[in-house]
Amino acid sequence: QVQLVESGGGLVQAGGSLRLSCAASGRAFSISAMDWFRQAPGKESEFVASISWSGGSTYYADSVKGRFTISRDTAKNSVYLQMNSLKPGDTAVYYCNIRTREGNVYWGQGTQVTVSS
Repeated sequence: QVQLVESGGGLVQAGGSLRLSCAASGRAFSISAMDWFRQAPGKESEFVASISWSGGSTYYADSVKGRFTISRDTAKNSVYLQMNSLKPGDTAVYYCNIRTREGNVYWGQGTQVTVSS
């Protein structure tokens, strides 16, 4: 089994910054990519950002482009999400996942991000 542990969420004022972390551990696996999603109360889950594991190519939702940066540390099997210029609309539970080369997807437990106006 693969475990993902997220951290770094919290309460921040609009315009502030937070850095989320997600570390993967467990049985042997080969990562293809890691993603961040978020889900706000009463809304469906929304893609935020993705990074390929080998080349480090990144992809972002239009709503976060220019404000969020995804990065990875392959030695630590970890992915990060630097969130700047946060808005109240960014308030959500943020989840990371990994997609393995074997075709499996594993999710973390989520971390709450609350942006006050």
